[in-house]
Amino acid sequence: MEKGEWDNHTSPVEFILLGMGNVPSLQTPLFLLSLIIYLVTMAANILIVLLVVADRHLHTPMYFFLGNLSSLETCYSSTILSRLLASFLTGDSTISVHGCMAQFYFFGYFLVSECYLLAMMSYDRYLAICQPLLYASLMTWKVSLQLAAASWLVGFFTSTVVTSFVSRLKFCGLKVIDHFFCDFTPLLEVACSDTNAARLVTFTLAVFNLVFPFLSNLASYVCIIAAILRIPSSVGRQKAFSTCSSHLIVVTVFYGTLIIVYLMPRTPQLRQLNKVFSFFYTVLTPLVNPLIYSLRNREVREALKKQTALKTFVQNVF
Repeated sequence: MEKGEWDNHTSPVEFILLGMGNVPSLQTPLFLLSLIIYLVTMAANILIVLLVVADRHLHTPMYFFLGNLSSLETCYSSTILSRLLASFLTGDSTISVHGCMAQFYFFGYFLVSECYLLAMMSYDRYLAICQPLLYASLMTWKVSLQLAAASWLVGFFTSTVVTSFVSRLKFCGLKVIDHFFCDFTPLLEVACSDTNAARLVTFTLAVFNLVFPFLSNLASYVCIIAAILRIPSSVGRQKAFSTCSSHLIVVTVFYGTLIIVYLMPRTPQLRQLNKVFSFFYTVLTPLVNPLIYSLRNREVREALKKQTALKTFVQNVF
């Protein structure tokens, strides 16, 4: 970056994030709510990772992907909530240009990686239910590692390209971002240089990295549901569906809110509603996901009970 690129005459040194609205009386309640959500999210996702590592019964591709998802969502939550908590606590809603670009980069990185990781998990469930005899040979540990690594690498590449284009834009005049974090559309709204290249590149990559994983999830679950409906016994159908119901709920919630946020027009009347849905998929989804998996998944519940019982036994002995 050349000296003077962020000069005050061409670009602001810092932005102002409007957040959820400038209501001083709500700052303390929102801080407490966000802090509770952040602590529970971190604890729940870290617990899932520890259970997957510690319990040998969870050393399967399905739970390997789940551990990756929980790891990703601890980073995802920290990218958004840490800055939001600091804003609520100090009352300072400013963020430096470099800080904004860093937040935008990591948000895009984890978002795209999660899209692909959810698609990999759907593919894993498709093989387990639709190709059970070939599952062990098709979904080996080597394949699982390659799929997980590909999810992280595609997120890294996509976010690097998009952020490089956005960081070249000039921001002048009003430097107020009408959002609670640095997202693509709100950033473009305060840019005063030509945004066509950034929009074109981002749209092209979004088609590949958001739509393709979504269609992959959709195709996997169409095949899965068709296969489950062909099972003659109701007990068999229930058992088969229970292995993928948690993931289906997570995918539905994630993509449902994501589609609403990015297809909803950012008119003045709908901006607050847009923020609410953004809050849901960036903040609440990482909180809900581990709860869904732990409450609806028998193996995770049993692993948690086993680790709790072991800890109690060790404490009683020593």
